[in-house]
Amino acid sequence: MTTQFPAEHFIAARPIGAPVSIAARGEYGRVFDLHPALFALTVGGYLAYLGVMAAAFMAPDLVIPMAIFVLFVIAGFGTPALFARIAPPPPGRAPGWSQFMAEGFDCMTGHLSGRATAVQVLIMPALILLWGVGIAIIAATVR
Repeated sequence: MTTQFPAEHFIAARPIGAPVSIAARGEYGRVFDLHPALFALTVGGYLAYLGVMAAAFMAPDLVIPMAIFVLFVIAGFGTPALFARIAPPPPGRAPGWSQFMAEGFDCMTGHLSGRATAVQVLIMPALILLWGVGIAIIAATVR
């Protein structure tokens, strides 16, 4: 189901460019508020899909396009990772995976458990990878 929010909901109470307090970003204040393992698993899922496609359909003419696809994935996920690294280091210790899974995640629509958060983040890379495996199996049986 969808929820419609009025435009006033999105107008910030603070001026643009004002620093966000640590309390407003959470106890640890991670830049993206998700555990880095979810980020790595997402990147791994997309790269695994490209690996499956390369293994199933690789020909000499496809080496350069596959290399470009890999570079696009690395650039698309590497740029935000670089932005996260240049942010000032947050105070305190980063929570581990078990703590993230136990505490869950607060999003705009409410609190999610750790498992629900992982499912929402990883569903698209997993479906794309499964689709690629299915296509590779179909191509192998047709040949």
